[in-house]
Amino acid sequence: MEKDIKILAIESSCDETAAAVVVNGRDVLSNIIASQIDIHEKFGGVVPEVASRKHIEAISAVVQEALDEANVTLDDIDAIGVTYGPGLVGALLVGVQYAKGLAYATHKPLIGVNHIEGHISANFIQYKELEPPFMCLVVSGGHTFIVYMKDHGEFEVMAETRDDAAGEAFDKVARAIGLGYPGGPKIDKISKEGNADAIKFPKAKFHDVTLDFSFSGVKSSVLNYLNKMNMKNETINIPDVAASFQKAVVNVLVENAFEACKIKGVDKITIAGGVASNSCLRETMIKEGQKKNIKVMFPEMILCTDNAAMIGSAAYFELIKGRVSPLTLNAIPNLKLGER
Repeated sequence: MEKDIKILAIESSCDETAAAVVVNGRDVLSNIIASQIDIHEKFGGVVPEVASRKHIEAISAVVQEALDEANVTLDDIDAIGVTYGPGLVGALLVGVQYAKGLAYATHKPLIGVNHIEGHISANFIQYKELEPPFMCLVVSGGHTFIVYMKDHGEFEVMAETRDDAAGEAFDKVARAIGLGYPGGPKIDKISKEGNADAIKFPKAKFHDVTLDFSFSGVKSSVLNYLNKMNMKNETINIPDVAASFQKAVVNVLVENAFEACKIKGVDKITIAGGVASNSCLRETMIKEGQKKNIKVMFPEMILCTDNAAMIGSAAYFELIKGRVSPLTLNAIPNLKLGER
């Protein structure tokens, strides 16, 4: 019987300080997250300098809690995984430097993980039987991609946003209609009280043949609608605006994702990233999957938002392919998927 491989993983790409212990890329022994949402909420978004300072304050305790909950010590750990991009450079540096220090002190392999690869890998935790190839719709506050996963660590980006990420658009629209930060969960909640067909917001059109996204147009349409209503002194139905906006975003995400499946001839599609917890997106994806006989998969809520368990999963698959990082590993805020 082969030895189990335990990864201690660290994630600090934005405003969550997280650490986890993951066995063989799929079994989570601990997954600790110290969130900063309450701190950044009053600013209406993440303040990078504040996030970095809070990571420094929290990281030691979070890592120790992850080890304690998993009932292991550093001696039991086989490798250290860490997010090194993309993300906020100051926030990334805290996690990278801490992981490098641990790897150096314990003589354990260091594995740098792409944050997007981590989100995709969250599905390996949720679905123990899942293996590539499959399509993945990655949707978060900072990223929107359709990715074809050929094999572990091998990706083809089929589409990406040309401006705002979907989650970023959710945050901006939520702020405009007075819901505050974080926008995604608040729009999802209030949309249940609204009519998604009340207002027709546009879908971006490109001159070239592409599956790429653009969400700045629909965001601007919402702002223009609000301005017109205010100028006319007419009452704005906030749930209707939220539901109509959400439908416009979800429809284009779903349409393009399934078109990518058709192009590659795959019958499995996963969803990943913070916006993967959106109930409208999940329901629409499932319905479309049933129509097209394509299996739709998504992680539980805790694995959709930024967390270290997903990084531990990705790190395991990197390790077994022999991809180990040097101790000169640095944070790369604009790291592309597939770059090494």
